[in-house]
Amino acid sequence: QVQVVESGGGLVQAGGSLRLSCTASGLKFDDYATGWFRQAPGKEREVVSCISWTGGTTYYPDSVKGRFTISRDGAKNTLYLQMNSLKSEDTAMYYCAAGGDVCLGNTGSGYWGQGTQVTVSS
Repeated sequence: QVQVVESGGGLVQAGGSLRLSCTASGLKFDDYATGWFRQAPGKEREVVSCISWTGGTTYYPDSVKGRFTISRDGAKNTLYLQMNSLKSEDTAMYYCAAGGDVCLGNTGSGYWGQGTQVTVSS
């Protein structure tokens, strides 16, 4: 059985930093394209960053480019999201997902965690 678990969320002031972590059992992140997504109240879930299964390609939307960095530790089977220069508009529930077509926009596929809340106070 696959289980994906996010951690590292919390309350931070605008301009601050957080690092999210995601671990998985039952699957290896190295075998899948994996990504971070977020959903704010009343808004649709959106991609924050993705990394290819090889690790050689990453994607960031303009809203987080230059501030967020995705990385992966194969030995620990852990996915990270380093978030710097946080803004109030980054406030959302953040989810980790792997497999399926999640990084092609199919958020109905793949394996998902339960999310970790990030709140940025201005």
